[in-house]
Amino acid sequence: MSENKIPYKTYLDENEIPKAWYNLRADMKTKPAPLLNPGTGKPLTAEELTPIFCEELVRQELDNDTAYFPIPQDIVDFYRMYRPSPLVRAYCLEKVLDTPAKIYYKFEGNNTSGSHKLNSAIAQAYYAKQQGLKGVTTETGAGQWGTALSMACAYLGLDCKVFMVKVSYEQKPFRREVMRTYGASVTPSPSTETAVGRKILAEHPGTTGSLGCAISEAVEVATQTPGYRYVLGSVLNQVLLHQSIIGLEAKAAFDKIGVKPDIIIGCAGGGSNLGGLISPFMGEKLRGEADYRFIAVEPASCPSFTRGRFAYDFCDTGMICPLAKMYTLGSGFIPSPNHAGGLRFHGMSTILSQLYHDGLMEARAVEQTSVFEAAELFARSEGILPAPESSHAIRVAIDEAMRCKETGGEKNILFGLTGTGYFDLLAYQKYNDGEMSDYIPTDADLERGFAGLPKVEE
Repeated sequence: MSENKIPYKTYLDENEIPKAWYNLRADMKTKPAPLLNPGTGKPLTAEELTPIFCEELVRQELDNDTAYFPIPQDIVDFYRMYRPSPLVRAYCLEKVLDTPAKIYYKFEGNNTSGSHKLNSAIAQAYYAKQQGLKGVTTETGAGQWGTALSMACAYLGLDCKVFMVKVSYEQKPFRREVMRTYGASVTPSPSTETAVGRKILAEHPGTTGSLGCAISEAVEVATQTPGYRYVLGSVLNQVLLHQSIIGLEAKAAFDKIGVKPDIIIGCAGGGSNLGGLISPFMGEKLRGEADYRFIAVEPASCPSFTRGRFAYDFCDTGMICPLAKMYTLGSGFIPSPNHAGGLRFHGMSTILSQLYHDGLMEARAVEQTSVFEAAELFARSEGILPAPESSHAIRVAIDEAMRCKETGGEKNILFGLTGTGYFDLLAYQKYNDGEMSDYIPTDADLERGFAGLPKVEE
């Protein structure tokens, strides 16, 4: 039996926690395009990536063929603090909607960091510690990733430097203080602490920042500080690999109750939670073993899938990172300061981009006020205040459930509840006070971003 065909249950321990991460790329017929060196235009080698990332993470990033990566026992032991995470049927939401659909959600907010981000944060911090590094640098949008990484670094005794998108730094002071409590330094981005930050501020005075800006600053500091490496909370292949633990657990739980989801929905900013949730299910689809509908949900204010271009682009605003072929709005695109901070990235994972380009996945863009309407309905019926990012998935899950009501179809719907929204109360306040607006970029806005796409020969 080939490695790709080994039943995923082989990789569950006695506590039903996966003992290996699943690499979806191993089953993809069309592999994601390689990262390119922006100077040479050629695929990046491991030697070129090791000054930026930890050595083991580079190996995981570049491996398109190994189906399963064993999870080190120390990481499994850490996972036991909060895994397996619950798969919950939303009985109360179903009743409120009066729908024949059965709605399930995989809840990743039952840990101190409050989101799914801890799944990859502990892995990346672990490999940095194993390599003997002093610390790591990173960016964070809404703050979930920065919180998770600061928690992981505190656990392992690593220094943690976080560049937080300025609008989130100002809107979410308590998320910032959790990071500082765990020992991280937190800097609003763009800042005057880096050359790229000063350049962005000069070109865009008064900017509220973006994930692309914060990435540039974090990479600059990592590459110029001995004993440090850069780590990223989404987009990269290695991150989707670590997050596959979400989908593996969900698949095991569904099999245990004899249920097969028909529709699988996740919010999409860079792709970490969506990629992790769908991985084993998409693997089945790619191998011809089962079929599912996959829906990526993004904010209408930052519509990378639905209005972006499939092209090579910089992953950061400062244009110092490798080029990735992805659905992108252009690295110079600065989205509006909406409240879905973690979905404010200009591009998408190369894995998800390729799957979407091949027609294996759908995408939908939703407006902010409708997202918060769905969030409040979910909170009132299910008793959990959801993160704004997750609420994009809730919006479409409700829409699909109502479609079942209209057509009389009985579908099993699964969505990812990536975390809680208790640090996002300013956003809820604006919605409740009627002060929240919907911003949708014009074609002219998007063209300005597309104009900066690099010329790449393929």
